[in-house]
Amino acid sequence: MYRIVRKKPLNPTVTQMEIEAPLIARKAKPGQFIILRVDADGERIPLTVAGTNPEEGTVKIIFQIVGATTECLNHKEEGGFLEDFAGPLGTPTKSDGIRKVCIVGGGVGCAIAMPVAEEFHRLGAEVTSIIGFRSKDLLILEDEFRACSDRLIVMTDDGSYARAGNVTVPLKEMLEAGKRFDEIVTIGPLVMMKFVTAAAKPFGVPVTVSMNPIMIDGTGMCGGCRITLVDEEGKRTTKFACVDGPDFNGYEIDFDEAMSRGRMYAEFERHAYEEACSLFRKA
Repeated sequence: MYRIVRKKPLNPTVTQMEIEAPLIARKAKPGQFIILRVDADGERIPLTVAGTNPEEGTVKIIFQIVGATTECLNHKEEGGFLEDFAGPLGTPTKSDGIRKVCIVGGGVGCAIAMPVAEEFHRLGAEVTSIIGFRSKDLLILEDEFRACSDRLIVMTDDGSYARAGNVTVPLKEMLEAGKRFDEIVTIGPLVMMKFVTAAAKPFGVPVTVSMNPIMIDGTGMCGGCRITLVDEEGKRTTKFACVDGPDFNGYEIDFDEAMSRGRMYAEFERHAYEEACSLFRKA
């Protein structure tokens, strides 16, 4: 059993928790994830490690309430326990030799992008961060990004906070103005990562994308996280986001296929979420 040390809402649909897990706290690196079960009858879900405190022995997770399991997780309180909390899993984000990096995060994907930005900052790289949200009410982690970024740009789709527009707008402006990056790391909705990759392609900047959004099982056994990579010669290769990634070369990802597969269980997830909400209301 794993104790919930702290719990904090970041916005109406996103919650941050710190879980007592000393072994994971000592080993986890930015870009890796854990698998948890809320209770003995619950499903396994992957969540990215959003930070660690090795001295305290805690691991930070940030999740969006979108389905039955995250609804159940959100009803857990400080002092409560999770049934399982296994990891770290996946491959850490590569940072060797990168001196100028642009981190592009969207929505709850910023929870994954933030520890990556912190790691580059710790290593002495020049960090430019662009974070985007649908509206001011959904903004998360602005202070944390500001603390580890040489430059931070905040975007909202509706213009309710900071600058109006999506994350590709300032990225294109910087690239067109001659700004150069050794790497662009983008983490967020699949459609956002697709367009970030497209915006960077004319300038030849390497793009790393995190394929966390399509993960299910987290061990490669379910096959739900399989993605197709297409190289420059058109050769197609199947990989698994959980064991081969979650980071991949953005120029090789078949985003259209990934987005199509990501929508397969949307209706099922919605019904499961509604059933979980009904159970909590009756309780």
